[in-house]
Amino acid sequence: MKKIAVYGKGGIGKSTTVSNLAVALAEKGYKVMQIGCDPKADSTIQLRHGKEIPTVLEMFQQKKQNLKLEDMVTVGYAGVVCVEAGGPTPGLGCAGRGIITALEKLEETGAYETYQPDIVLYDVLGDVVCGGFSMPMRKGYADQVFIITSGENMAIHAGANIAMAVENFKDRGYAQLGGLILNRRNVKNEDAKVEELAEDILGYNRCFHYGHMDNGTNRKLIYHIKRCEKLLNEMEK
Repeated sequence: MKKIAVYGKGGIGKSTTVSNLAVALAEKGYKVMQIGCDPKADSTIQLRHGKEIPTVLEMFQQKKQNLKLEDMVTVGYAGVVCVEAGGPTPGLGCAGRGIITALEKLEETGAYETYQPDIVLYDVLGDVVCGGFSMPMRKGYADQVFIITSGENMAIHAGANIAMAVENFKDRGYAQLGGLILNRRNVKNEDAKVEELAEDILGYNRCFHYGHMDNGTNRKLIYHIKRCEKLLNEMEK
């Protein structure tokens, strides 16, 4: 089982990109599980034709010790196993705690043994890499971390912070940085700026180019996978 965490600034296109990758990998014959680690709980919504599902945190609050695996998991498009961590009521509690709870409950209920995924994709909000939000890159949850960015300054800043967090954990045997995914916003010198970031944090250029954000949004066709063939090959290794 290969476990990959995908981080990036909010609104950069993480969920759309991860869902595209999940479907592309599923259509290659892999069993894929996608875990949304964001309080918005919309990581897998494109795989469920817009249908909302209960989050792990919601179900745990309702059922406590009676929580079962089937309460937390839904099978979506192309057989992708979908999970949403969820988060607390705004202003109450810690959003990162929802991620910690979700990952713990999935383990406790035998999710990985039951569904036996070949590849697990964690879709993680990366504006702040602290506490629960760093959980997927720690404690053996993920083998690799990929960072989605554009050439915009805030996206690059977030990407650099995420890379720094991975670097800080490397001596503990946690996840390694796999590379950057460029989701273009058509800003000036975009490719060069992101390639420079890749060289700064990786020591060499390892930047996977992926699509464009049309009209300022991040919604793309689920079958739009040709541009990420190189990235797919990397994730299959």
